[in-house]
Amino acid sequence: SILPFSQQQYTPDWKSLDTRPLPAWYDESKIGIFIHWGVFSVPSFESEWFWWDWKGSNPSPAAVAFMNRTYPPDWTYADFASQFRAEFYS
Repeated sequence: SILPFSQQQYTPDWKSLDTRPLPAWYDESKIGIFIHWGVFSVPSFESEWFWWDWKGSNPSPAAVAFMNRTYPPDWTYADFASQFRAEFYS
């Protein structure tokens, strides 16, 4: 594992998570960039919340219509994975 082992145990709430220390390299940085890129980029529709918009408890009619006209009826979110490539990323 490349992650350091920590004796500290955190619980899944903000109060606990906010007690974790920032790494020195992060805290001392002057500029940073965060790229959120994943399988949701394949359909390139709406946002990173695409799955929720398509299959969540209150689906977006626009997302459902997009999927109905663009992909086969049995298409699943996992089917996007084989199309997620970085061939033009530099």
